[in-house]
Amino acid sequence: MRGADAEFARKLFAGPCDFFWGTGDINSLPPQSLPEVAFVGRSNVGKSSLINAVTNRKGLARVSHTPGRTREINFFNLSGKLVLCDLPGYGYAKASKTLAAEWQTLIFAYLSGRATLKRVALLIDSRRGVMDIDLAVMELLDRAAVSYGLVLTKIDELKPAEAEETLAASATEARRHTAALEEIHATSSRDGIGLTELRTSLAQLT
Repeated sequence: MRGADAEFARKLFAGPCDFFWGTGDINSLPPQSLPEVAFVGRSNVGKSSLINAVTNRKGLARVSHTPGRTREINFFNLSGKLVLCDLPGYGYAKASKTLAAEWQTLIFAYLSGRATLKRVALLIDSRRGVMDIDLAVMELLDRAAVSYGLVLTKIDELKPAEAEETLAASATEARRHTAALEEIHATSSRDGIGLTELRTSLAQLT
């Protein structure tokens, strides 16, 4: 990591970050302008907590204790340079191995038709690793030809040996997918692990 890149990322994510659009209708997305990064993950993977942590805020993204509650795509403007998109969680309906039809329709339409979408951060619960439902999303992203990187959450809850094993397994899986990046981020919203590296990676998209 170059120091200049890390410093730019620190300043970028320390700047203003404001909600400006929310919709559950693919026909009412905001106008395309700034580069966008979408945060995607299973319900309760810690997505809202990570967005709050990476932007140094406590309540930017609403943290719900009710899985599957978020139904809209929420858009946040970061310092007028990058848009962060918080997508609805998937996979809560009776732990189904198939994506809910409505989620797939909305999300695939967004992912495949958004020219300003530069990156998807696909969150994986490090305690569980890449699950079948995550694989379905990875295949969806491969079909949409959208660049995505795996972001392991709650890494602080694993022992070092377990964390290394999960990282290795996730890297092996990523190499099987055409649109997946080799770079994988292991993070903890609570302890701040990996957030500097994640910010630096995302800041390069501006």
